[in-house]
Amino acid sequence: MHIHILGICGTFMGSLAVLAKALGYQVTGSDENVYPPMSTQLEAQGIELQQGYSIEHLQPTPDLIIVGNAMKRGNPAIEYMLNENIPYISGPQWLAEHVLQQRHVLAVAGTHGKTTTASMLAWVLEANGLAPGFLIGGIPQNFAVSSRLGESKYFVIEADEYDCAFFDKRSKFIHYRPRTAILNNLEYDHADIFPNLAAIERQFHHLVRTIPSKGLIIYPNSEKALQRILQMGCWTPIQTTGQGEDWQANLLVADGTKFEVYFQQQLCGIVNWSLTGQHNINNALACIAAAHHINITPEQAINALNQFKNVKRRMEKIAEINEITLYDDFAHHPTAIATTIDGLRKHIGNAQLIVIIEPRSNSMKLGAHKDNLAQSVAQADLVIWYNPANLGWDLTTIAKQCSIPSLVCNSLQAIIEQVKQQAKKGAHIVIMSNGGFGGIHQKLAKALVC
Repeated sequence: MHIHILGICGTFMGSLAVLAKALGYQVTGSDENVYPPMSTQLEAQGIELQQGYSIEHLQPTPDLIIVGNAMKRGNPAIEYMLNENIPYISGPQWLAEHVLQQRHVLAVAGTHGKTTTASMLAWVLEANGLAPGFLIGGIPQNFAVSSRLGESKYFVIEADEYDCAFFDKRSKFIHYRPRTAILNNLEYDHADIFPNLAAIERQFHHLVRTIPSKGLIIYPNSEKALQRILQMGCWTPIQTTGQGEDWQANLLVADGTKFEVYFQQQLCGIVNWSLTGQHNINNALACIAAAHHINITPEQAINALNQFKNVKRRMEKIAEINEITLYDDFAHHPTAIATTIDGLRKHIGNAQLIVIIEPRSNSMKLGAHKDNLAQSVAQADLVIWYNPANLGWDLTTIAKQCSIPSLVCNSLQAIIEQVKQQAKKGAHIVIMSNGGFGGIHQKLAKALVC
């Protein structure tokens, strides 16, 4: 059976392609934007990629088309698919029907931390001999792939609230039917499909309605939006994380690289790892709680987390050049930007910290987060904003609101020149974008050598 995937280089669809190939299907795909790390992962799996959405990519006719949620009516491939009556399905529905049936699904939902927490959880299961399947919206470095079928009944999935396809506007996670569910946090995002936070909360409550009474929901009790969701109705046992809750942490090092874990006020062990920031401590607590639900002891989970390697593009150190350290990070929401900077600042002390931000997400382009952007970078020493041609609002206003030196650049070369002028020995430079950012990572690394 030949499956063609439209929008194959998205993190979800690319991971789906790997699973379909592992099930024995012939898999091809096309996308408008083909860039690493997903493109290289797919090529390594022997999956044929085609640039763009020409109808020739659908000839000979595939048996089934899996349609990515970025695809819209008017796209030539979509119009050809409909006119020729080619069978089609959304990615989440295909996953539910062909992979998740009869599995114990452990799902990680929330605005922030899904990829990292799902990666932690998959690794904890793997390190304890459970050989889970997983689908994660990034590439966990403990596995070097973003998805696999696995050899046990357990399947870990990053449960995204974004919609499924142009013909299915429900959130993806409605299809997954988890038995163990982590709700990390909830803020307004995805302004292109949700009018307000209440609309997202409604989708999260639809998810809660699918979790069995023999399952488990894990969430931080400090999250007001999640409290509202559960107050709409909950039929599943709950465990909470945070200070004074079922699962809590006690910092031993300010940057979060070492902390004690407590379950119901009993010390379980010490996490000692390379990750920084309170957000990753929160992710770890939820992960340990979820693993405990399937009979992995907190001590076993902690031992695994001490060997955890973070996901690619999550504060990934990509180069050290002339005593300057360069990081790649996926943050594209003010809260994620602020928490990531906070963790690194606590780790590096008073060393120079330069942040480069591409406002690329749909919510960013629509200006949904602009009121909180200036304060999100307050702990950096310098922020450089990339001003793309398609940004629908004035970025220079944000730059003027910043309490730190703030520059706006209209080209990658201008950013690189500013970094070369401003960066001192011992500096830490973080590039934040949820896309390829025109290959600036490699270009900047090369420029710093000179």
